[in-house]
Amino acid sequence: MNKLSLPFWQGKRVLVTGHTGFKGCWLTLWLQRLGAEVTGVALAPNTHPNLFTLANVSNNLKSYECDIRDAYKVSRAIQKSKPEIVFHLAAQSLVRASYRDPLATYATNIQGTANVLDSLRGLEQARVVVAITTDKVYRNLEQPYPYRETDHLGGHDPYSASKAAAELVVASYRDAFLEEQGVAVATARAGNVIGGGDWAEDRLLPDAARAWSAGQPLYIRRPESVRPWQHVLEPLSAYMRLAEQLYVEPQKAGAYNFGPLPHDAATVEDVITQACKSFGSGEIEWGDGRAGPHEANWLALETAKARTILGIEPNWELVQAVDYTMNWYRRQLAGESAQALCLENITAYESQ
Repeated sequence: MNKLSLPFWQGKRVLVTGHTGFKGCWLTLWLQRLGAEVTGVALAPNTHPNLFTLANVSNNLKSYECDIRDAYKVSRAIQKSKPEIVFHLAAQSLVRASYRDPLATYATNIQGTANVLDSLRGLEQARVVVAITTDKVYRNLEQPYPYRETDHLGGHDPYSASKAAAELVVASYRDAFLEEQGVAVATARAGNVIGGGDWAEDRLLPDAARAWSAGQPLYIRRPESVRPWQHVLEPLSAYMRLAEQLYVEPQKAGAYNFGPLPHDAATVEDVITQACKSFGSGEIEWGDGRAGPHEANWLALETAKARTILGIEPNWELVQAVDYTMNWYRRQLAGESAQALCLENITAYESQ
């Protein structure tokens, strides 16, 4: 159902912003595997270890080290690479970090998005833009209701608010400039992503892998929080399928939710319990849900639009997604190649 078109991607010039980040690395490896000519624009990796280095993502890749808040450098990189398809992933993507530095979060996620889109004005080669936002762009009412693409945007924390604002920026550039230019522009609102190779702070399964591999207990702040969990390959496949369709059917431009079926959203406790089984061992200390700054307790996405218009449905259930993630960490910690593990996961996903 979610098969990608190998002939489509062969030789396509593709720009990935944020290619040094967790999702960007996986996307770049997959695009290269499909035969695309990939250019990356991003800052240097900001964690140690990081997937970009361990998986040798820079091999056969044109890469520009650039802060997307720098409009001139962004424009220069895009003019040089002349992309047909742009995946905009570069962002400040952590909720708790956004509380610490809201201005940097707003500048990166709002002005940075505008810089990327503005650089495409007048670029005749450009055909498709897929701008990645988040499931947190919705005004969260703390109700057991899966959010649809037509629901109100909002955001309590600076990260969520900045991504909601980025949605407006994308829509404005699409309507005012890029649609008339023949560029199909869409936003992708993906649920919580898990997968091997993420070492960012305050991420559930990376925190678990770090703690358990060191023989330490994992502290869980909010075990009852509900999220639309999915393996990283699910949204990446959806982004590429979306780009394929926009290339030939630009009228499909707009906003799309990508994630598990609404009733498959799960609690943090469910995910960690499965992760412990998959990893093989690990202690857990459960919090009472009151530690740290405000975060939404309940979040699920309605993905009917993606299923009906794009034909995109999840491949892996939660148990598979967690198993692949924790097995990736366990095997990489034992000395296996990060790139080989990524490509093995991609092959397994493509075979279903």
